[in-house]
Amino acid sequence: MTTALTGRMAEHLVCAELARRKLIATTFTHNIPKFDVLVADDQCRTIPIQVKATSDGSWRSSADTWMNIEFDEAKKIQVIMGEKTCATPDLIWVCVVARPAEPAQQADQFFILTEREIQQICISNYQEVLAKYSGQRPRNWRSLDFWWNTSDLSAYENKWETIKGRLKGDMPQLPVTNP
Repeated sequence: MTTALTGRMAEHLVCAELARRKLIATTFTHNIPKFDVLVADDQCRTIPIQVKATSDGSWRSSADTWMNIEFDEAKKIQVIMGEKTCATPDLIWVCVVARPAEPAQQADQFFILTEREIQQICISNYQEVLAKYSGQRPRNWRSLDFWWNTSDLSAYENKWETIKGRLKGDMPQLPVTNP
């Protein structure tokens, strides 16, 4: 599957899972910068959701999305200077492992957490990578690529109550704005 097809499929899978939980959800055609799905309950309370898809169980990111990094040219190392401020820290993300139909041996997986929780996982993972190599990435010391995977998100698997709680007002709901 192409990356675009996997992403579209994941958005529809999320909508189907929300419908199973008696919620109404709709996708957009990737024209909304901050979210992919809008979900509503029977009281017309709505929230946006960001969907991130993969077919192999790992999601790629860039470290400078989540943290401030300085490059020490003399030592050829990276130094984490702190976390970046999230524009939408309470935005709910659903990270989906969208499995291909063949072979149909594993079910799709859903991990539900906030953008802030994703950020904390990414920072922790990147700190481990830098510590392992004493701050110097092995192939390209300036590389900011890294991944998070299903083992990093296991505590959030099928936490659909996160979405229901947000709809009920049990969790903070911040407006989604473009920076």
